[in-house]
Amino acid sequence: MAIQILLNLIIALLWMLLHDVWDSLTFAIGYLLGMLFIFTLRRFFPGPFYGKKVISIIKLFYLFNVELIKSSAVVIAQITRPRINIKPGVFRMETKLRGQWEITILCCLLTLTPGSVVLEVAPEDGVLYLHGMDVAEIEDMIIQTKTVFEEAIIEVMN
Repeated sequence: MAIQILLNLIIALLWMLLHDVWDSLTFAIGYLLGMLFIFTLRRFFPGPFYGKKVISIIKLFYLFNVELIKSSAVVIAQITRPRINIKPGVFRMETKLRGQWEITILCCLLTLTPGSVVLEVAPEDGVLYLHGMDVAEIEDMIIQTKTVFEEAIIEVMN
């Protein structure tokens, strides 16, 4: 995969060099043409075409942004009430991810979404301990978010 990306960057730079225009649009056109070229010759490369992984990464970022907006709305609704009525707490959540990178990415994504913080990880058991701002409201939302992130992370890592 790394060779394909490097080759694609070289093709994009050659495209800019041949056109004698050094701007981002010319680079983007050269990069897309290089991607098309590599896709057509994908059977000559040892690994699978890297475009699938790029699409998976973009999908993960998109899902993160959607979950970030949803959880931000919930947290804003909770803190702007005239009277704050939250019950914070710690809860245990199991994950089906086993690799160190996979669990690290999941923990970072869950911590970056407002209303939850990963406190401890037991990777050998696949267990995360999270602190929720309002356990009664947010626990189900965090579990749904975890499930969405797990599927996207598995897609990126495989």
